[in-house]
Amino acid sequence: MLLAELEVRHSRAIAPTRRVALGELWLPTDPPPGAGGMLLAGVVAGLGGSLDDETRDGLERLIADLELGRRILQPRLRHRFQTDVVGLDRSRHQLTAIGEAMALGLDDHGAPLPQVLAAVYAAARLSSRARPLVFRLLRRATRWQGEADDELMRYLSGEDASFRVRRGVRHGPGWALAVLGFRVGAEPARGEVMRRFRNMVRSAHPDHGGDSDRAGSRIHDLTEAKRILLGGE
Repeated sequence: MLLAELEVRHSRAIAPTRRVALGELWLPTDPPPGAGGMLLAGVVAGLGGSLDDETRDGLERLIADLELGRRILQPRLRHRFQTDVVGLDRSRHQLTAIGEAMALGLDDHGAPLPQVLAAVYAAARLSSRARPLVFRLLRRATRWQGEADDELMRYLSGEDASFRVRRGVRHGPGWALAVLGFRVGAEPARGEVMRRFRNMVRSAHPDHGGDSDRAGSRIHDLTEAKRILLGGE
């Protein structure tokens, strides 16, 4: 049974331009992040593993900018995101149900980066209610190293406690406290963590004086630190 579908329109392999657009979308997100959010994260995780480190860092900055509602100047990551689909090739990614399990069907005939870019741009079009959880899932997806298999789906759904993270790094509470400026060994209340997180994210954003080259990775670290200290919130 089909649960969600993402159609990506992108430049053909022989074309001199690098363009990407969204085709037909069916991305249910009720309750968030829903099957639509799982599909978008699956595209990012399943096809993003082949990206080099510089492109991955740029992708994390793009995700942060889209989540914060910042205007995205084009082209971004060497691709122009547009609405016109004339002359563009087509890739279609699906999430299906097989019994009680979810199966990810990735169309791999196109280059990986346009597919990943389309997935994060599609996330920005979701409802305001769904976007926070879907973007959290996208950030989780960028840390995946492995195949687009059942283990990936368990990882995205939070069922695999031994998940693999990008570059093999697994952070603990001490790291999280230090990132958010707390003394190692402290036990800050939830409200203190949230206030510190919001202030530091605001300071890290380029619109408030943050380093534009490091904003994405900085916001990613702050978000991961908050998640660790608040038990996955």
